[in-house]
Amino acid sequence: MGFVSSFLAAIATFILSHMIPMRPRFRNFFEQRLGRTGFLIGYSALSLVVIYWLGYSFSQAPYIELWRWTEAAAWLPVILMPFACVLVVAGLSSRNPFSLGLGKKDYDPSQPGITSVTRHPVLWGLILWSASHIPVNGDVAGLILFGLMLMLSVAGTMMMERVRRRKFSPEVWQRYLTATASIPFSRLGSIDWRGVGWLRIVAGGLLYLILLFGHQPIIGIAPPLLY
Repeated sequence: MGFVSSFLAAIATFILSHMIPMRPRFRNFFEQRLGRTGFLIGYSALSLVVIYWLGYSFSQAPYIELWRWTEAAAWLPVILMPFACVLVVAGLSSRNPFSLGLGKKDYDPSQPGITSVTRHPVLWGLILWSASHIPVNGDVAGLILFGLMLMLSVAGTMMMERVRRRKFSPEVWQRYLTATASIPFSRLGSIDWRGVGWLRIVAGGLLYLILLFGHQPIIGIAPPLLY
């Protein structure tokens, strides 16, 4: 029961910690005291701690099988997680008036960067992470964790769109929407690769390698690429 309590507590903490940047009143409170840079560093450190706790608690949760493991399903995260990592890294390090990121200050609609891939890169990164891990984790704990994260991330894209839209006039909002997309890569020919930047792509690749090689030490399961 202790492992179950820790797992559920980790999920609750993860959810609460990701509600902070979606609530302007709370975010403004911390930014006024820590500064924008201090807030982003502190929030990133908190997220890493919570993710580690979540991963460890998940690895210790009792296994109750719902469907059998298959190697084909195990390759889904290996294939999709590089895209998820680039979306998260680029999303957190880019100006974005639509969703999570560095805010709307100095955002240039003519150089949309990662928002030309999707207006919600961080949330879509979480969607790819959770969706790719559901088929390979055919147990109760896996379905609870990744199913909940998937629902929260999908709902988050819709909520952020509504919240941010109310902050702008219709004219400004339409100007900001220029050359952006809601669903990733739905406007493949209009992606602003220069605005995305190769450094963000490389950083996303490094994050993927960290997660790939850290998967077995933390979770206790090696991805098929490392068999």
